Amino acid sequence: MKIVTYNVNGLRPRIAQFGSLRNLLNSFDADIICFQETKLRRQEVTADLVMAEGYESFFSCTRTSEKGRTGYSGVITFCRVNSAFSSKEVALPLSAEEGFTGLMGNSQTSKDKLPFLTEDLDEFSKDELISVDSEGRCIITDHSHFVIFNVYGPRAVSDDTERIHFKQRFYRILQRRWESLLLQGRRVFVVGDLNIAPSAIDRCDAGPDFDNNEFRRWFKSMLSENGGQFSDVFRAKHPDEREAYTCWPQNTGAEVFNFGSRIDHILCAGSCLHESDDLQSHSFVNCHVKECDILTHYKRCKPENTLSAQRWKGGRSIKLEGSDHAPVLLTLNDIPEVSLHSTPSLSARYVPMVHGLQQTLVSVLMKRRVSEEMKSCKMSHENITLGSACERVEEPVDKTGSSVVSSNECCFPPSQESEDSILESNELSRGSSSQEAVSLSGSESEKSIVKQCNETKKKARNSHWSQLSLRSFFQKSKCTGNGVNESCIDDSNNQAEPSQPGPRLHETPAIFDHCGTPKQCELEMDACDQDLAKLNENSTKKEKSNVASLEWQRIQQLMQNSIPLCKGHNEPCIARVVRKQGPNFGRRFYVCARAEGPASNPDANCGYFKWAASKSRNK
Repeated sequence: MKIVTYNVNGLRPRIAQFGSLRNLLNSFDADIICFQETKLRRQEVTADLVMAEGYESFFSCTRTSEKGRTGYSGVITFCRVNSAFSSKEVALPLSAEEGFTGLMGNSQTSKDKLPFLTEDLDEFSKDELISVDSEGRCIITDHSHFVIFNVYGPRAVSDDTERIHFKQRFYRILQRRWESLLLQGRRVFVVGDLNIAPSAIDRCDAGPDFDNNEFRRWFKSMLSENGGQFSDVFRAKHPDEREAYTCWPQNTGAEVFNFGSRIDHILCAGSCLHESDDLQSHSFVNCHVKECDILTHYKRCKPENTLSAQRWKGGRSIKLEGSDHAPVLLTLNDIPEVSLHSTPSLSARYVPMVHGLQQTLVSVLMKRRVSEEMKSCKMSHENITLGSACERVEEPVDKTGSSVVSSNECCFPPSQESEDSILESNELSRGSSSQEAVSLSGSESEKSIVKQCNETKKKARNSHWSQLSLRSFFQKSKCTGNGVNESCIDDSNNQAEPSQPGPRLHETPAIFDHCGTPKQCELEMDACDQDLAKLNENSTKKEKSNVASLEWQRIQQLMQNSIPLCKGHNEPCIARVVRKQGPNFGRRFYVCARAEGPASNPDANCGYFKWAASKSRNK
């Protein structure tokens, strides 16, 4: 049996990278796949993002409306199964839960499978408990032999007091949940991006005070070598392996020189599955873990010829793609089957929003009405098109002078609305005010019908005058002007073969003599003036475009000349902007363009830094 954990840094780009969700999942050839940092908002979740043939999925999205947190985190667990019903497969969970406090509204748990001693959390308020689950950072699945926590740990920088307190509550409550299960004799797996590198060997640039971090000390206290109950499975299998990293800073190209940290983990606690009287020398890791590896082939460095690809490694054409993390794989042996069971109700297959909303009687009636109005519109449009060229379509006019059109004459399908409208329509259809919703939507539909019909008739009416050709001026027409009959030219004298045009075609004044009414002549003269104006306008735009292009080239050249050279390699630096809030926020600076790496490597970033020249202030 195989378990994989992977921080995808956005599920959509990873799916696009592999062509489909199923291709992405199959690339791991694993039974349980845990993704973190999916960056999906709940209202954006669709079947192509969370469902694939042969897999059951359980997801959690952020629920907070806090600025900068919407669509930020998110976790999802995929379980590869042959049957979602009456299955004995270990990969298919017996129960599942969103979050770990037990307070999430849609958590579907079996109380005898995932019990939680809530009385141990008296020190936390209900709001504090809900807040740690509101960012979509945990999915729990019970596989009978063990319980898997798919976790995306929060990140907190040293000067962000609020997030440090959040991270403290998060791991303190999570630890209580683990201890509650272990007290009942359950086995617990914790997999995911915990945002903690436990030891100096797990960090590329660990300083002398590296071990003083409070979260690092907490992590170590959980491990069996320090008296805790968990095993760091990768370190248990590779105790002395150095430069074994799972995450690299994406904006510095540090992956080129493997300059990163190991913050993606698989932790295991509990006894082995063997039935024996003497279990002193037994442990789950020793008895059932075959291997635990970092899948380094997901380090995406591939040659490219583009200019942007030459940013890292001194112009050696290296381009980084995909997530800034690498997956971690765990292989288990001797895991027996479980009793017959079916997919838990938290599965994505049972989430209505994933498959679309069920049609209601209201929606069926509205669709029928729109269909009938579209047919009526089509017939009305055909009548307008087949009408005589000289016949004007008259519209009834009310006393105010505005045209009046019946709402059942013409209709077009309503325009697509935003994704949020799906949820709104669902709430309307299920409420007791369905009739009111129909009347309101009907009123809006009538307004839309009138507006669309007016626009269609105007287009049809104007098409007669916008498609006049030179030959039309020599054809016979019946024209009246100001109530006085005027003679029209007989077209029998003006008809000629295309290869032998009549002599009058070469006489420009003759065109205006036979244009019909003076009003028509005036229209033609206006059209000629408009054509000349358009030509002048186009030439002016082209000149302005050329001037703008030359000016932009000049600015680029000035910028290129002003870029300093780094001291270590004598190469042009790259410009960056301070994004951190503070006195230097928004200020530009220059750094070495090469990828970040160890100071002992001369090919790595030399550490050059220079502030960009600031604008002179008016005294």
